[in-house]
Amino acid sequence: MVKPLTHTLVIGIGNEFRRDDGAGWAVVALLGEQSTRRPLPVDTVLARSDGEPGRLIALWENVGLAVVLDACFPPSARPGRTHRWCDDPAGVLRAAAGRHSTHGLGLAEALRLGESIGSLPGRLVLYAVEGADHSPGLGLTPEVAHAVPRLARRITVDIEERGGPPSRGHRAG
Repeated sequence: MVKPLTHTLVIGIGNEFRRDDGAGWAVVALLGEQSTRRPLPVDTVLARSDGEPGRLIALWENVGLAVVLDACFPPSARPGRTHRWCDDPAGVLRAAAGRHSTHGLGLAEALRLGESIGSLPGRLVLYAVEGADHSPGLGLTPEVAHAVPRLARRITVDIEERGGPPSRGHRAG
């Protein structure tokens, strides 16, 4: 029996101990802070992930809308520049060939596997923010830190366009 698709999930992928690779987690943290002042729709869950494909698939299983964000490190990066794909996992897979992540296996592999086993969310919005530094250490570079509030605003719009009455945001993971 197929379960009905429920709630909205925002997944920040990353590692806060690898400088700009922590961008996804930083956006999720900001959304959580902002939800105390301006609640997200009642069925919104915020999650952090290390990007391991099995865990990503488990998070977005039976989800109506999944918004996923991660840092990327292309060869000619413009730190802070963001990319958005909506309902086009194939576009992300094509783009992943030219981008470099700090995760050995990650989002692209999760999308391929999820597609092959029929376990993708009902609707998918993907964001990538170009980073400059993924060396060990804490803190985002200034350009990536500047992109975090813009991404949080854009994701809030994505969530609200899906609809639902406002309530306190929830956290998972």
